[in-house]
Amino acid sequence: MAFAYVENESSAKIKVIGVGGAGGNAVNNMIDAKLRGVKFIVANTDRQALEASKAEVKIQIGKQLTEGLGAGADPSKGRDAALESADEIREALKDSHMVFITAGFGGGTGTGAAPVIAEICKDLGILTVAVASKPFSFEGKKREKQALEGLEKLHGITDTVIIIPNDRLRGIAPKGARMVDMFIKADEILHHSVKGITDLIMMPGHVNLDFADVKTTMQKSGKALMGIGIASGENRAVEAAERAISHPLLEDISISGAKAVLMNITSSSDLTLDEMTEASDRIHKEVGDDAEIIWGQTFDEELGDEIRITVIATGIGLDEPRVAANNIHHFDPVVQPIYHQQSAAVSRQGSQSSQGTARIIQPSSSGQIRTAAQASSEPVARGHLRVPTPEELANWNEFDSPVIVKHKKAVGDNDIMNNYSSMQFDNDDLEVPTFLRRKAD
Repeated sequence: MAFAYVENESSAKIKVIGVGGAGGNAVNNMIDAKLRGVKFIVANTDRQALEASKAEVKIQIGKQLTEGLGAGADPSKGRDAALESADEIREALKDSHMVFITAGFGGGTGTGAAPVIAEICKDLGILTVAVASKPFSFEGKKREKQALEGLEKLHGITDTVIIIPNDRLRGIAPKGARMVDMFIKADEILHHSVKGITDLIMMPGHVNLDFADVKTTMQKSGKALMGIGIASGENRAVEAAERAISHPLLEDISISGAKAVLMNITSSSDLTLDEMTEASDRIHKEVGDDAEIIWGQTFDEELGDEIRITVIATGIGLDEPRVAANNIHHFDPVVQPIYHQQSAAVSRQGSQSSQGTARIIQPSSSGQIRTAAQASSEPVARGHLRVPTPEELANWNEFDSPVIVKHKKAVGDNDIMNNYSSMQFDNDDLEVPTFLRRKAD
């Protein structure tokens, strides 16, 4: 791992734009926390909410469309509002090096407008990180569906998406906790993620990073995980690292397999080399040897005995296997096995009169299914077919590919496709000749 001992003040322009009601609240909380080094913007269809915002720049999107009355939990209206005000949004974001978009998903303005704002950032060549919250389960399936659809759009546009499921707030809330306090907890995720990055660039320390280092990490695409760990005492470094990679407010994704990790260790100047090593080793052990780890250490004497570790891991899930089109094998129609000479003769007569000699694809002696291409180079099977053993019949459901049984309707041209695994068979049916079973069907 390379160490860069640099003392320079970055000129990177970082902006945070809160979209909709939840995004606006998050921005207010960051301003109250006196987050330095960033410019705050809010965008909303609700004029009243904008008036209560503490942000420097306020954009009322969709003035003509919504008349300042909100999007009515309709993402399409939120999207159209952002498109109406696209020029104003572009003007507010231009010249930025990095933009954080924060929004609550499931409603109208945040869900619909955030992807449009992300697209504008992309067109401007801005490094874009979205921090989005998912609705509580009690808010209903419709809002959940809208949230997932909006997040899917974000994943295709932004460099990194960090998701906070609101249901996780219930897991950390003490009995009787107020809702407003829990939402402030969720807003702290955004606060610490922005602070963790800005501190690396702007705060003094032994190991400072420039904006290019941050950009390298955040552009790895895939899923992202952002965690904060704070600890004090004898084992504070390891404990803070553990808490950072298992943060309770983040989605159920593991840091393992991440392509890049940005780690910031913030403490007073009494941090020891052993503590730095212990924390770094714990993160490195979790992500593996293939990850690109970029880290820095900054000072904040106000922390006292506490140590704060912020970890942002990106590129998670990029190695998950996907089914490619060239891995799908197409088989010729399979002739149903015939178990008696009489029914075999009837079947041969019918098939010969209609389409000639049928090709039969059957398991090889090794137990592997042969494709039509493999079977075409071998002699065509004729005469008697091997009757499956009782063990094979009992374990038919262990085959990898389900057999599809196709029936013709008595009236109409539509076929009925039944999955073999969902049908009930009786071994006695195998004793009935094929032509009688067809007639019964």
